[in-house]
Amino acid sequence: MGLMDDARDTAETAGRKLGDAAEDAKDRVGDKVDEMQADADVRRAERERDAVHAKNDVKEDIRGDE
Repeated sequence: MGLMDDARDTAETAGRKLGDAAEDAKDRVGDKVDEMQADADVRRAERERDAVHAKNDVKEDIRGDE
């Protein structure tokens, strides 16, 4: 029975390690998605800021403000 127990323990350990590796990979992918989303949010906010500055510049030109 010792050989069967060792084989079962080895299989269980391998299964746990495989599960842990899959979980780590999932976490890494999730982190990368979060990072890309944050970068996209920053770029969108910068575009909005630039658009507001451009709009305000045009308004100042029309009013003759300096």
